[in-house]
Amino acid sequence: MFMEKAQQVYSVSDFQAVCNQIMETAFTGVIVEGEVASFKLNQNKFVFFDLKDDQSSVGCFMMAFALRFPIEDGMRVRIRAVPKLTNWGKFSLTVQAIAPVGEGSIKKSLELLKKKLAAEGLFDKAKKRPLPDKITKIGVISSTQAAGYADFCKILNERWGGLTVLTAHTQVQGMVAADQIIRALNYFNERGEVDVIAVIRGGGSADDLAVFNDEALVRAIAASKIPVITGIGHEVDESLCDLAADIVASTPSNAAQMLTRDRREIAANVRADVNRINNLLNSKIDEITEVNRTEILRVANEIYRRISSFNNEILAQRKILDQLNPEKVLERGYALLRGDVAEGNEISLLTAKQEIEAKVMKVKERK
Repeated sequence: MFMEKAQQVYSVSDFQAVCNQIMETAFTGVIVEGEVASFKLNQNKFVFFDLKDDQSSVGCFMMAFALRFPIEDGMRVRIRAVPKLTNWGKFSLTVQAIAPVGEGSIKKSLELLKKKLAAEGLFDKAKKRPLPDKITKIGVISSTQAAGYADFCKILNERWGGLTVLTAHTQVQGMVAADQIIRALNYFNERGEVDVIAVIRGGGSADDLAVFNDEALVRAIAASKIPVITGIGHEVDESLCDLAADIVASTPSNAAQMLTRDRREIAANVRADVNRINNLLNSKIDEITEVNRTEILRVANEIYRRISSFNNEILAQRKILDQLNPEKVLERGYALLRGDVAEGNEISLLTAKQEIEAKVMKVKERK
C-alpha cells in the first residue's frame, strides 16, 4: 500500500468521538428553523422528530423535560441545538431549546398548552391575589434597554415617586429569555424583599412575544409566593403568562398605573375631603347655633311668660289693696268715725276732704 506519510488510524468509536468533539467546538449551539415532521414521544422521556425545509431534512433528539411548548407535525419551529454523530453513524441535532415561530404555529401551540394548563387549574381565578394595600418595593423583570421599561419607570415617577424599584435585567425575547426570567422570579422569591413582582415587555410580533407562552415560565409565575403583575405587549395581546399572573395590565404603562396612586388625583381628593369636612363643620355649627338660638328663645319666652304672670298677679293684688285702702273708701263719699259712740260723747268724722268734730246726741240700734 502506497502512503506518502504516516496517518493516524482511528477506531470507529474514536472517529465518532473526534467528530463530535470537533462539532461541539465549532458549534457551541446553532439556531435552526424548519418544519416539524415525524414527531414522536417515547416513554414520556425522549422526543424524536425531523426538522425539514423544501430541500433537506435533519433528525432531532431532545429530552421531554426540555420541551416547553406543545409541538405537532407541520408546525414551524426554531431550535437551539448541538450537532452530533450518533453511535449508529447517523447525523442528528441534540435539541437544547425549541419554540414555535410564525403566527399559525404559535397560535396552535398556545391553544394546546392553554388547554393543558387550564385543566390543571393553573389559571383559576380563585387563586389570584390582589395587589398589596401598601406598596413600597417593586421587583421588575424586564430588559432595561426596552422602551416599555422606560415608559414603566416614567409613569411610576410621574404618578407617585418615592418607591424602591429593584430591576432584574433579562432578555424578553429569544431562546434564552424564558430561563432568564425564571431565574429572576426565583431570585425575588428567595430574597423576599419586594411587595410585588412586575414582568413587563412592550409590544412586538407574535414571534417576539412567544417566550411568554413558555410552559416552564408560566408555571414559575403561577408558583410565585409574591404577587405577580404582567404588562406584556399591547392591549390586544394575551399570553399564558397573563393568565397565570395574579394581576394583568394591558401594557407596561398600565402596569405602572395599577401599582401606584396618582399624586394629582390624591391631592384633588384631599382638597375635596377638606371642603366636605369644612362644609360639614359649618353645617354642624349652624345647626348647633340654631338649636341654641331656639333654646334661648324658648327660655326667654318662658321667663317673659312668668314675669307677665307675676306682674298680673301683682296688679290684681294691688287692685284688691287699693279697694281696701281707707282713702279710697272716703273718696267714694263714706266717712270714717273715730271715738266712743255714746250719747253725749264727742267724736270725730273724717271724710275725703274734711275732718269734723261732733257730739253724739242720740244713739239707737238699727233694725
